[in-house]
Amino acid sequence: MPIDPAVAIGADLGVTKFEWSTSDVLLYHLALGAGTDPLSTSELGYVLEDRLKVLPTFGVVAPNFRTFEPPAVTFPGIEIDLAKVLHGTQSITVHSSLPAAGRAVAHARIADVWDKEKAAVIVQEATVTTPSGDPLWTTTSSIFARGEGGFGGSRGPSGRLPAPTGDPVLEVSVPTLPQQALLYRLCGDRNPLHADPSFAAAAGFDRPILHGLCTYGIVCKALVDNLLDGDVSRVATFGTRFAGILFPGESLRVRAWRTETGYQATATATSRDNAPVLDETVLIVR
Repeated sequence: MPIDPAVAIGADLGVTKFEWSTSDVLLYHLALGAGTDPLSTSELGYVLEDRLKVLPTFGVVAPNFRTFEPPAVTFPGIEIDLAKVLHGTQSITVHSSLPAAGRAVAHARIADVWDKEKAAVIVQEATVTTPSGDPLWTTTSSIFARGEGGFGGSRGPSGRLPAPTGDPVLEVSVPTLPQQALLYRLCGDRNPLHADPSFAAAAGFDRPILHGLCTYGIVCKALVDNLLDGDVSRVATFGTRFAGILFPGESLRVRAWRTETGYQATATATSRDNAPVLDETVLIVR
């Protein structure tokens, strides 16, 4: 049995000790498309180490930034073919502004496993602290494994965040580069789905797709730049549901509506009749 919820749920995924440098942050920002206007004061804050501000989404990739092997979906009670896996949701809550360089410890676990009959959803949580135990950030993510349902587990929650109404306070077009996925894979995700056309074809896609976490970072940056005056320290939580795919070279249409705690946003692929890419996107601000 590829999934045994009795073994998987609550499983301790161990501790990861990691560190990062300003060079890692600079590469991450460049892989998201930062620096397109090299004369912009705000853009230079992402790409020059003497004034470096860190997008909070960097915390999601920092523990595995120097991972050079394609990921394997092998956990206690879980064994899944990588080609069947898509990113479902992602969120990060930061307890203070991320430092431009540092050392940290991540404690990860399987928070839940849901049986959607035709697919399985695996939810992971990670708490990141300084080596001395001070909290830095917390991440929650889920992966969607096609064809891996039917193992007799709970279906999990079915509620969805209601779609925003009224006119958005922001609507902006954000381009991506044809080589965007090849750049972003240097940030630790070497899944061949994002680089190898034959692997992508075997997974059912016409060509390699952009990493969901790349889109996640791109949209966070667009919201920070256009709604928070580029002030990354105002981000408390940023979360999303991956509603569709984006091909490298396509443009994103990012729209945002004001909420009581910040903003709710969507991102769509403009060249494909605004097909959904990110949905139920929430930015909670300080």
